[in-house]
Amino acid sequence: MSRPVKHSLTLGGHRTSVSLEDEFWAGFRAIALAKGKGINELAAEIDADRGVDTGLATAIRLYVLRWYRSGADQTVNGL
Repeated sequence: MSRPVKHSLTLGGHRTSVSLEDEFWAGFRAIALAKGKGINELAAEIDADRGVDTGLATAIRLYVLRWYRSGADQTVNGL
């Protein structure tokens, strides 16, 4: 697992950054691509849905984890 690296995003016209490990960043980008969305658009959706007690980087990590878990669940249930 890599160390977190700072990545820039634009949310609501404002620049911000999140520190994510390369593996989570790659997963996040792959999900955005699969959904036909840009990373800023997907990040804005995640940002809007997160609670005030959850940081954006954590919310993105949890989103990526849930995405891949749901695919794994579908694979297991489809057997």
